[in-house]
Amino acid sequence: MRRRRNGSSGTAEVLESVTADAAIVTEPSQLEVTLAHKGFVWFEVEIEGRAAHGSRPELGIDAIAKAGHFLVALEELGQRLMTGPAHPRLGTGTVHASVIQGGEEASTYPAHCRITLERRTVPGESPDRVERELTAVLDRLAATVPDFRYRLTRGLHREPFEADPEAPVVRTLVRHAEGILGHPPVVRAEAFWTDCALLDRAGIPCLLFGVDGAGAHAATEYVDLASLDHLTDILTSTIADFCS
Repeated sequence: MRRRRNGSSGTAEVLESVTADAAIVTEPSQLEVTLAHKGFVWFEVEIEGRAAHGSRPELGIDAIAKAGHFLVALEELGQRLMTGPAHPRLGTGTVHASVIQGGEEASTYPAHCRITLERRTVPGESPDRVERELTAVLDRLAATVPDFRYRLTRGLHREPFEADPEAPVVRTLVRHAEGILGHPPVVRAEAFWTDCALLDRAGIPCLLFGVDGAGAHAATEYVDLASLDHLTDILTSTIADFCS
C-alpha cells in the first residue's frame, strides 16, 4: 500500500517539532469555507484457496470465486452504510474495493486472491470500529460459505476532520471573506482527506479555504485567476488581523 504520497508523511514529520496558533490549508475549495472532511482506512483481504490443476476440481479451492462472496458482501455493507446515521455535513461513511489480484494461469485453481479496499470515515468512526465491522462480515462468510478462509490486514489510516466553527481563526477568515467577496462565504464539508486532520490532531485550530478552479489531479488542471486575487486578499487580511 502506497503510504508516503497519500499519508502526508512530510506534514506529520514537521508537526513533530513545529506548532502554531492556527493554520489555513489552501486546497481548492471554490472560495468556500471547509470545516470538515472525511478520513480513510485501507485494508487488504487475502482470500485463501488451494492450488490444483484445472482438471482436478476435487483438489482445488478457487480463491477468486470465494472472493466473489466477499465482494457481494462488501457492496451490501456499503449500501447499509449509506442508509445509516449520517454526519450533518459529511453524510455517511463509504466502502469500496480498490484493487483485486489473483490467479496465475488459465489451467490452475487460484490459491490466493487479494483485495485492497478503502473505507472512508466520518467523525466518530475509528479504525478499530471499521476493522470490527469488516471482521464481522468476513467471519459470517467463514461460517456460511464452505472452505472460505481469509486474512485481514489494516494498512494506512487517516482520521476525519471537523473544525470548531467558533475558533478565532475561523471567525476571522469568515469575516474578511464576507467583506472581500461581498456576501457571507458558503460553509461546507469535503469528501477528500487533507492535512487539516493532522494539524487538528496536533492541537492547531485550522480550516480549509482555497481557490476556485477545476481538474484536480487531471491532465488539465487550472485555477480561476480572479479567485486567486480574492484568496490573496482574504488570506492577507486574515493573517494581519489574527496576528495583530
